[in-house]
Amino acid sequence: MGNPTGFLNIDRALPEDRDAKARLIDWQEVHKHIETADVEKQASRCMDCGVPFCQSAISQYAPAVAGCPVNNVIPEWNDLIYHGRWKEAVQLLHKTNNFPEFTGRVCPAPCEGACVLGINADPVTIKLHEVEIIDRAFKEGWVVAKPPSRRTGKTVAVIGSGPAGLAAAAQLNKAGHLVTVYERADRIGGLLMYGIPNMKLQKELVQRRVDLLSEEGIIFVTNTEIGKDISAEKLEQDFDSVILCVGATVPRDLVADGRELNGIHFAMDFLKANTKSLLDSQHADGNFINAKGKDVIVIGGGDTGTDCVGTSLRHQCKSVTQLEIMPKPPEARADNNPWPEWPKRLLVDYGQQESIAVQGDDPRGYLIMTKKIENDGNGNVKAVHTVEIEWQRTPEGQMIPKEVAGSEKSYPADLVLLAMGFMGPEGDLVDQFDLDKDPRSNIKADYDKFSTSKQGIFAAGDGRRGQSLIVWAIDEGRRAAREVDSYLMGKSYLP
Repeated sequence: MGNPTGFLNIDRALPEDRDAKARLIDWQEVHKHIETADVEKQASRCMDCGVPFCQSAISQYAPAVAGCPVNNVIPEWNDLIYHGRWKEAVQLLHKTNNFPEFTGRVCPAPCEGACVLGINADPVTIKLHEVEIIDRAFKEGWVVAKPPSRRTGKTVAVIGSGPAGLAAAAQLNKAGHLVTVYERADRIGGLLMYGIPNMKLQKELVQRRVDLLSEEGIIFVTNTEIGKDISAEKLEQDFDSVILCVGATVPRDLVADGRELNGIHFAMDFLKANTKSLLDSQHADGNFINAKGKDVIVIGGGDTGTDCVGTSLRHQCKSVTQLEIMPKPPEARADNNPWPEWPKRLLVDYGQQESIAVQGDDPRGYLIMTKKIENDGNGNVKAVHTVEIEWQRTPEGQMIPKEVAGSEKSYPADLVLLAMGFMGPEGDLVDQFDLDKDPRSNIKADYDKFSTSKQGIFAAGDGRRGQSLIVWAIDEGRRAAREVDSYLMGKSYLP
């Protein structure tokens, strides 16, 4: 710790975002960068806390207890930043995180939720430091392809090119195995490419990392769906081991009269089509769900709901409203949500900021349940009918919604987007491999072992653990790679 009084004398500060209205005319990143001297100053706030809760997370307590799932050695690289030793900082960062340019942009920063300084002050700006380290490293040319010096002759197939699949592939390639990554979409990246809009994660950053991995020897195969284009049986025959990193892609559906009407879409269908059309033709091909001039209702909160709000506003929608069935979070930590638990506080993310700038108010409504979707007479959405609810506990301890009498309301709607989370992996592929599932329909495989019910077949990421964070997917991909390496070689030197 280079500045023993930094946390006492320096306030938390983040760079300003781009103007909320101005950024709606493009698909560029929302956040600005910060001057090097200011980053180094912020890094000096990292205190000699004794036990750095920021850098560790325990899987069985996630997401309740915060901390970094990939075990970034945060105090050490904060100290390196403060002393201007940026090249050493990126070397240390890459020891634990294969893709800090992704987590530094889209991770909700559980590390900051566990920062010891956060007990009675604003936490250290850890996420900012992470992205500044890696962005500077790329700018200076410090990040280069490093192919393995030897090959083992062992072959591994990775199904899915999201963060778990890419992390597993990177680690196994580093160990010298011949890795082939299969992706059913036309571009590599999975959730990173098509699930997260450009204004949060520019796709050239994803492609830059994919190109590096390709230079290092990883083979990427796109437009190929395992179970259809290539059978699970053939994959097992052709490779020494297989890792399923297929994600939790089955969306939670809405149960309401009128669900079958035209104009109702799952959020991920809306977001994926938008990004693909943007990348293919700058939207000139029209192959996307256009919100322009429409009253948009987003049902569900979280990051996906926010992304639907931000995307709809960039389409120049007539209005956008976001309906959440959960209560409005408090402005600050509640007494029953102490540090180092993840702070359950009201956040105004980029989409809500943009809605406030354009519409004059936060688009979110809380404790609202959709009862019916009205037909315009031609099979299209006309309105969404809702009722307010209260959550009540049953004698068995289950929380259930109870309707508030007289609270019915109708919202005009031309486009309804369902952003209510995900249920688990798609079942056909899992069944083709004849793998056991857990009670939530995820692939059954213990954390830190990742071996499925069939020898040589492993699983990692959301398809194993359920819907979660990108940083947990990277953690699982890395850990699964170590287990596969041990399976193939008898032991592993991977971290």
